[in-house]
Amino acid sequence: MGVKNYLIEGVSCTGKTTVCNELQRRGYQAIHGDRELAYQGDPETGEKTDTASHENHIWDVEKVKDLINDKSEPVTFFCGGSRNFSKFIDLFDEVFVLEIDIETLNRRLTRDRKMNLEGRSRKGSS
Repeated sequence: MGVKNYLIEGVSCTGKTTVCNELQRRGYQAIHGDRELAYQGDPETGEKTDTASHENHIWDVEKVKDLINDKSEPVTFFCGGSRNFSKFIDLFDEVFVLEIDIETLNRRLTRDRKMNLEGRSRKGSS
């Protein structure tokens, strides 16, 4: 995808998706890794699993490599987190790790949990 490739990483609620959306809005090539590359699998082998856990949230290494090897864009940003980043982190020109303070993290987690619960109750009442 890019002559230069950057990884934007961070724990939950640090703003990776927001950064990716803004980069796309500004015309940059930006990949939502959690949407476009992720699946549940063994972080060491890449073998798919039937789990639904944070520990098994990994990216497809071959897809990452293919995207990085495509030099049709001047810059590509890969946004998101994976438990197998050690398999491809050395392919990136730079890595940006987003940070968040504990108060903001707790506020966002509470907000997101509330939004998820409200969404489920609306679906259930239809």
